[in-house]
Amino acid sequence: MGESVEIRNMPSDQSVTGHQIAAARALADLTQRDLAERANISVPTVKRMEGTKTAAAGSTNNVRAVVAALESAGIIFLDGDYSGSGGPGVRLTRPSGSSIDVNEDEVIQYKDVYENDAPGGAGG
Repeated sequence: MGESVEIRNMPSDQSVTGHQIAAARALADLTQRDLAERANISVPTVKRMEGTKTAAAGSTNNVRAVVAALESAGIIFLDGDYSGSGGPGVRLTRPSGSSIDVNEDEVIQYKDVYENDAPGGAGG
């Protein structure tokens, strides 16, 4: 088995699991090859990591590289105490630097909607 890798959002006694890596990769819509390239490791290494229920199999540096690649894709790793139960998990957050609007060319703004027509002092 691999060494325990501490994740920023997790207590020091928690480590990322292989199943968290697999779930995170799926949530980020990455293939194993995509993740391997982003982490600069081999596809078989990603497969070995994802195949473990407990601490991800692999060298500490490789697990850290995978976690960093997933975090840069907008993944947050959660410990088992997040929201009270459920065990370790992952969630997708908006990657840093991205816009709230997915595609600003598809957003329609009407002048009468975004102009402030509230009376003075109304907080608008």
